[in-house]
Amino acid sequence: MSITMTATHAAGRKLKDAIFDANQACNEAIKIHGAEAVTNATIGVVLDEAGKLATLPTVEKIFHSMEFSDLVAYAPISGLPAYLDAVIDLTFADNKPEGYFGAVATAGGTGAIHHAIANYAERGDAVLTSDWRWGTYDIICNETGKRLETFKLFDDALNFNLSDFAVKVDALLKKQKSLLVIINSPAHNPTGYALSSDEWDKVLDVLKAQISAGKKISLLVDIAYIDFAGEKNSTRAFMKKFSNLPENLFVMISFSMSKSYTFYGQRTGALIGVSSSAEIIDEFKNVSKYSCRATWSNINRGAQALLVKLAADKELLPIYEAQRSELYQMVKRRADVFVNEAKACGLRVVPYKGGFFIAIPADNPAAVCKKLHDELIFAVPLKLGIRVAACSTSLEKMHGVAEKILRAMK
Repeated sequence: MSITMTATHAAGRKLKDAIFDANQACNEAIKIHGAEAVTNATIGVVLDEAGKLATLPTVEKIFHSMEFSDLVAYAPISGLPAYLDAVIDLTFADNKPEGYFGAVATAGGTGAIHHAIANYAERGDAVLTSDWRWGTYDIICNETGKRLETFKLFDDALNFNLSDFAVKVDALLKKQKSLLVIINSPAHNPTGYALSSDEWDKVLDVLKAQISAGKKISLLVDIAYIDFAGEKNSTRAFMKKFSNLPENLFVMISFSMSKSYTFYGQRTGALIGVSSSAEIIDEFKNVSKYSCRATWSNINRGAQALLVKLAADKELLPIYEAQRSELYQMVKRRADVFVNEAKACGLRVVPYKGGFFIAIPADNPAAVCKKLHDELIFAVPLKLGIRVAACSTSLEKMHGVAEKILRAMK
């Protein structure tokens, strides 16, 4: 092509998504060999033991009972006020930190991450996250004129690499006046890792040491998979640590309805801000509302209204939580099979503590995944290894996958 009509910053952009590419290859194999013969360890949704999309009956019941006008009417730009209140309460459960809070409705957790990167990282600056990561962080940074830099999530012994985290934070703040850090925990995508209470203390100590020198740091905590990480309050206990932080250490949390409510395609989430300063929260709400108007204007009213109804229903809410826990336990049983069989056969696995995915370090992930196609096993090749989706792989099909991956690697 001799001419391009796009603006220079957009020229040459092409989206290549390893997750959806792997899922497409899996679906092609299903057409040829049948679903029973194929193991789909690619996609980040919960499939039941028959390979069908798993949904929560309580969510379905409320959705079908709602007035049509509640589903299709416009919502306020920032979101329904009752939805924002419910999101804050659900995010923290019994672990609400001391401080001021704000929230804005977003197009899923992705929209929340977009707003945080768009508004809390300077154009041309670096955003910091771990090397094992969800690849969409990179895309959002590129789209908003930022760049993504990484620290090593694990050391050689597969422990959290606090040392590299501290070095990278320090190096970037020698070049930049401010920094946005993204930490995906618990149930990290793609590894299933979660920071311990002690590790959270040390991370915050690193950030506090930098802001004492006059730097500004924003911390975005991505909790998309938190309800598949364990008991509700134990997985949220670290949030208490965000109480009364200095004004120049601002915490944001990205909330998503996709996984916790099996409402993936309704694209509803929220970005929550926590600060010791009421003025910073007012600023957060203003800039976030501005970004909403500039991107999607407003989001799915029906999903917001559903969450409000569910959160307020004292009879249905515990039933919903029990149903969600059943899905979590189903995914956990599958993950336990993989981790135990990996240990038995000597396959090295990144420490898994909960969530949809398990990660296996590999020197040539694409080649290993291609070799697995001979076994009709489909996983996702990443830069550092292979992602296996426990959420989409049935318990029966999970048996033997670890050994076959090891064989493919050899």
